[in-house]
Amino acid sequence: MRLNLQTDFALRALMHLAVNTDRRVTIAEISDTFGISRNHLMKVALALSHEGFIATERGRAGGLSLARAASDIQVGDVVRRMEGNAALVECFPGGAGGCRISPTCRLRGALAEALEAFFTSLDSWSIADLVQGNAPLHDMLGARAAA
Repeated sequence: MRLNLQTDFALRALMHLAVNTDRRVTIAEISDTFGISRNHLMKVALALSHEGFIATERGRAGGLSLARAASDIQVGDVVRRMEGNAALVECFPGGAGGCRISPTCRLRGALAEALEAFFTSLDSWSIADLVQGNAPLHDMLGARAAA
């Protein structure tokens, strides 16, 4: 399984915000830090805001911040919401359908079990788990505060 770019950007943005909980962070700062498109990041921020992961503030002192504690944001929840349709094959809900062997195939069950294990593993991690005790990450993502 490969995560889409929006999910990747969302997780990186949430980690950046978790390192900088003492202030609002701008889209420009996150974009510059990771070398990603500001336009794409704006779309990601909108989606994260709609899903209740981040709070946005417009204006001169505006920016982004976590809407709840990093420990309350599960990586699996973020991936589920950002990925939307996780149809690995066409016989999954949301897939194209039309596979000729669907009525007798066991592959769907095997893949569904694997996908559930994937999300169960991600559910055991919070955004806080990804950033706490990671001094090099804090140095990288918190360095812009002093600049």
